[in-house]
Amino acid sequence: MAEKVSPSLGGGITPLQQMLASGTGAILTSLFVTPLDVVKIRLQAQKTPFSKGKCFLYCNGLMDHLYVCQNGNGCTAWYKAPTHFTGTLDAFVKITRYEGIRSLWSGLPPTLVMAVPATVIYFTTYDQLRDYLQTRTGSRSHYIPLLAGALARLGAVTVISPLELIRTKMQSRQLSYRELRVCIQSAVAQDGWLSLWRGWGPTVLRDVPFSALYWFNYELVRTWLCRHAWLDEATFMVSFLSGAISGAVAAVLTLPFDVVKTQRQIELGDSEVHPVTASKPSSTWLLMQRIRAESGTRGLFAGFLPRVIKVAPACAIMISTYEFGKSFFQKLNQERRLRGL
Repeated sequence: MAEKVSPSLGGGITPLQQMLASGTGAILTSLFVTPLDVVKIRLQAQKTPFSKGKCFLYCNGLMDHLYVCQNGNGCTAWYKAPTHFTGTLDAFVKITRYEGIRSLWSGLPPTLVMAVPATVIYFTTYDQLRDYLQTRTGSRSHYIPLLAGALARLGAVTVISPLELIRTKMQSRQLSYRELRVCIQSAVAQDGWLSLWRGWGPTVLRDVPFSALYWFNYELVRTWLCRHAWLDEATFMVSFLSGAISGAVAAVLTLPFDVVKTQRQIELGDSEVHPVTASKPSSTWLLMQRIRAESGTRGLFAGFLPRVIKVAPACAIMISTYEFGKSFFQKLNQERRLRGL
C-alpha cells in the first residue's frame, strides 16, 4: 500500500514539470495567505507605530521579508493609512472599502520575487533527492524524507540568502543598481564573499529542522490517512490535511529558533540602516540564553498561536496544490505515451 501512496515516486514527470507545479503552489499560497499578514501588520502598527529607521518582519507562511521604514518610503504605504480598526474582521472590511481590495495584497510583489524561486528550488530538489535516495538504497524508509527535506532546505536557503541581503540593502538605503553594485563590492572586499550570507545561520537553524520534521511527518500522516481511507493514491484533501498537520507540528517544535531568527533579522535590518552604530550581532545560542533569562522558557515560544495559524494553512495549500500539479502532469504524460504507442 505504501508504495502506491506517493504519486511522485517514479511518476514519470520531469524536473521542469515539478518546477511548474511548485511555482503554481507558491503563487496560490501567496494569494491566499498574504491578506492575513497585511491585516496583522496594520493592526500591530495601529498599537505601536513603526518609527523612521526601524524595521519589521512580514511573513506570509512561505517566507520572511524584512521591511525598513525610512525617509517616508519603503513600507510607509503599508501601515500609515489613517483608518482605525477594532479587530481583524473590521480591518478586512475597512481596508477593502476605503483602500480597495488590492491593498490586501500589498506584500505580494516581494513574495513573488523571492519566495516563488525559493519554493521552486526547495520542492523540486526535495523530490529529486528523495527519489534518488530511495533508488540508491532500495528502501522507502520514512527517514529518507527527513534527510531529503533537510538537504533541500539547506540548498534553498543558501541560494536565496544573498538575494535577501541585497534586497534589504536596497530597501534600507534606496540604492540604485550601480550604487548597490559598489556597495556589494565594498562589502566583499572588506569582509569577503561570506559577508553576503549574513543571517544564514539562524535561518538554517530554523528552516532546516522545520523542513526535516515537516516532510517526515507529512509522509507518515499521508500514508496513515490513505491506509485508513482505503485509498491507493492521496487525494487533494488527504494532501491538504497532511500538510496542515505536519506544518503545525513542525512549527511548534521549531518555534524557539523562529523567535531567535526574528531577532537576528531585526538586528540585520538595523545594521543596514545604521551601519556605524549597529552593535555586533550575538550568536544564536547567546540570544536564546538572553531571551530565556529575560522572559523565561515561555519567551522562546512567543508567538505560538500566530505562527501555527499562519504556517499550517500555508503548508496545506502549498503541498496540496503541488501534489495536484504533479498528478496532473503525471496523467498528461501517461496520455501522451499511450497516444505514441
